[in-house]
Amino acid sequence: MTDALPAGGDLAALSLTEAAAAVAAGEATATDLVRACLARIDAHDGAVNALIRLDRDEALQAAAAADQARAAGAPLGPLHGVPLAQKDMYYRAGRVSSCGSAIRREFAPAVTATVIGRLDAAGSIDLGTLNMAEFAFNPTGHNHHRGDCHNPWDLARCTGGSSSGSGAGVAARFFYGALGSDTGGSIRLPATMCGVTGIKPTQTRVSRFGVMPLSFTCDNVGPLARTARDCARLLGVIAGHDPKDPTSAREPVPDYEAALDGDLRGQRVAVVDWFLEGAEPAILHVFERALQVLRDRGAEVHRLDAPVLDAVATYGGVISRVEAATIHAEWMRGRVAEYAPHFVGRLYPGYAIPAHAYVEALSRRGPVLREFVAQAMGHADLVAVPTLRAHVPTLAETDLETDFAAHWDRHMALTANTRPFNYLGLPAASIPIGFDDNGVPVGLTLAARPFAEARVLRAADAYQRDTDWHRRMPTAVA
Repeated sequence: MTDALPAGGDLAALSLTEAAAAVAAGEATATDLVRACLARIDAHDGAVNALIRLDRDEALQAAAAADQARAAGAPLGPLHGVPLAQKDMYYRAGRVSSCGSAIRREFAPAVTATVIGRLDAAGSIDLGTLNMAEFAFNPTGHNHHRGDCHNPWDLARCTGGSSSGSGAGVAARFFYGALGSDTGGSIRLPATMCGVTGIKPTQTRVSRFGVMPLSFTCDNVGPLARTARDCARLLGVIAGHDPKDPTSAREPVPDYEAALDGDLRGQRVAVVDWFLEGAEPAILHVFERALQVLRDRGAEVHRLDAPVLDAVATYGGVISRVEAATIHAEWMRGRVAEYAPHFVGRLYPGYAIPAHAYVEALSRRGPVLREFVAQAMGHADLVAVPTLRAHVPTLAETDLETDFAAHWDRHMALTANTRPFNYLGLPAASIPIGFDDNGVPVGLTLAARPFAEARVLRAADAYQRDTDWHRRMPTAVA
């Protein structure tokens, strides 16, 4: 047997790449993996509420077919026999995709998302669909229609959103990986709060065909999984140009896993003061400890300022609000009562932003990106920031429907360190680096120049070679 199989025999504790290796080596079957995941779901999802649809029979049938294919000597894809589950906004033809809403509770698309098709072709097994914030417009994990998703480290706390079920389900070992979407932090926030790894690729790196939109120019598709290597495997499967999405980049897709050599010698990491403003001491302590791990791996760490970030924060908010308001305009006119109250409260300001402000935010995007790269990356390969500046709040502390005014500031502060990378379009990954004073995970974000996902993943993997935070099991679902 290989070292991949856990000593205790719990196959659900494997990472995604370990699970794929176990199936390929004949040390576990796809059916074994699916049954291990189903056992975890049956035991704990009643408390976590990560899944809104579980395709139990279909998954077991797919696993049996995968096992038969391996036994027959068929070529195996990079995800052969690995159970995944996807956010309820990735379309599969004929299957309901409610997008976390009441308005689309019976919507069954006629198309399948390109990324879903690519995961299928790689041999993965689809367990079902995952809870999410309504129409992906919430950074906390609340859902008025489906019930809130709960953090598997502390059930009273936020999971992060909008990819709440993706982050919580990967952390709880319900499946080995999941797709999220990221318009202002919706991959990196759940990754941080739930103690897993997630990457928002460069804008346009991954096709968005067949994926519910929120913001035409800020939406991103990317994976959440246990490790940086897992995310490299998933990103390698889904990245690349798609003729069905004319906005998808034609940039060649490198071998992300081949880049994971653990060597950070000569890599320059910038710490930008703007991202540390107002950060809690406990967060800064864990952050500084993580930087030392990177130094020990050979990276050079230095601090600098980037004044352009004030403009980034403003422009990013303008674009995402106006575009979300535009996408929902028809339903807001005729079906507003079917939205959650907090959704309407957040969306309405988008209709008050003047056109010239939106056009200015769009037209300044290129110059601001060039200015940020010059300021922060002129002498650096990576930027490192704490994903959150504060501890993970409770669901009660961020529930806009109990007291919108009282909870608004804490709610919006969650995206302070994530949203800038959406406006800039840069690749950014969050990895777990420890715990706050409440025993809830803390995350480190690593970002780089456009299409430098391999560099981000290499640094994340190097960190995980010397730490075991990504291996820790959530205490509330142990």
